[in-house]
Amino acid sequence: MSESSKQATWGGRFSKGPAELMLRFSESVSFDQRLALFDIQCSEAHSAMLAEVGLITETEKAAIHSGLAEIRNQVEAGKFAWDESLEDVHMNIEQALTEKVPEAAKLHTGRSRNDQIATDMRLFFKSACSELDGGLKAVLAALLDQAEKNQQVYIPGYTHLQRAQPVSVAHHLLAYVEMLGRDLDRVAAVQEEANWCPLGSGAIAGTTLPIDREFSAKYLGFVDADGTPRVSRNSMDAVSDRDVHLDFAYACSMIGLHLSRLAEDFILWCSSEFGFVDLPQSFCTGSSLMPQKKNPDAMELVRGKSGRVIGDLQTLLTMLKGLPLTYNRDLQEDKPPVFDALDQTLISLQVVEGVVSGLQMSSEKCAEAVADPALFATDVVDYLVRKGVPFRQAHHIIGALVAFSEEHAVPLNELALEDVQKVDSHFEADWVDCFDVEKALAARERTGMPGPAQVSSQIEAWSDRIS
Repeated sequence: MSESSKQATWGGRFSKGPAELMLRFSESVSFDQRLALFDIQCSEAHSAMLAEVGLITETEKAAIHSGLAEIRNQVEAGKFAWDESLEDVHMNIEQALTEKVPEAAKLHTGRSRNDQIATDMRLFFKSACSELDGGLKAVLAALLDQAEKNQQVYIPGYTHLQRAQPVSVAHHLLAYVEMLGRDLDRVAAVQEEANWCPLGSGAIAGTTLPIDREFSAKYLGFVDADGTPRVSRNSMDAVSDRDVHLDFAYACSMIGLHLSRLAEDFILWCSSEFGFVDLPQSFCTGSSLMPQKKNPDAMELVRGKSGRVIGDLQTLLTMLKGLPLTYNRDLQEDKPPVFDALDQTLISLQVVEGVVSGLQMSSEKCAEAVADPALFATDVVDYLVRKGVPFRQAHHIIGALVAFSEEHAVPLNELALEDVQKVDSHFEADWVDCFDVEKALAARERTGMPGPAQVSSQIEAWSDRIS
């Protein structure tokens, strides 16, 4: 094949082909071949539209569709021969199609690679968001299952990584359910934003040919809830807009961030110093030197990969910040960070789902930690408040009581009533009831609190939502 035939889509202006180094530097097919099935779908819609408006015949359309179906089969079977000298996924497919079907020479009528790739990517985002939705729901289901099992297992909640107040393991896990639930909403918003069709915008200013953009949009599924086609409203913006790329990468970054925080909790919890949880062996590794080690490598990698995904977002932001309208070749580099963000987020979700599904809480270690009477200091403050002591005064009183406890090396809940009453006369014999973890949590049944009924209600509500 000659260089001129290989560069058929734009080579007419040039007397010779690009340098070999330029070919290697500028090719994108090594990564955008991932869009092949979306590109074929886009070409099917475009050719169907061209036939609808009379720019090609029904016979020509049928031949094009037949050729595209053959190429789809080759791509799906991993047998399509990609050629880097043809630059990108579009030219590879079009070249292969034209060799099979001469009528395909008319396929590019009324479109540009600029609106073609914009449409391919929006199809990709709609599909990718569905994948993320499934991955998130799998993790949510695993978290809810563990929450259901551990409603009566209590641990210290922490602020500043210092023991603060008692909560159930279920309530702690439900905090991550809330985070990932917001991620579901973000992913759904990206999918909705992607649901606008740029096809027909051309290179920058559309075309003088009588195309039907709404037909193409409807063919590709770019429709609203009522089935009305959704087409982009400005041809210049349509081919240069990468907001959906940024929003997608941001959604992945937020998922990664939330998974990283969950991973950090598990890394702490499985340490000897905490001992709250035993992670499944299938997601841990050992040491090449120390035979006793069981390392939470899966969770450490989840924590690490979140930084990589955040870097993908930063790459896109930096790339886009100074670009003039409309298309610039810089935008070719918008795909690797998006693909990487999806791949790393999906595998992280799968790993976290595996870890969460297989973990075992150590009820004995948890009970030992939550027995710390200092966790109930705020409950004792509330005890005095209910007796009419102003909160700030009650807070000061309990602070003094904690200091007295530490000074005399006596646990707070074991102080003699007469010593407690010397600090404040409002104390009565029932003050020790404040240190009962089940009573403490049962007293927290208002919305969003860790009371047993609240926790059970939240588990049920979230289970219904993701089912």
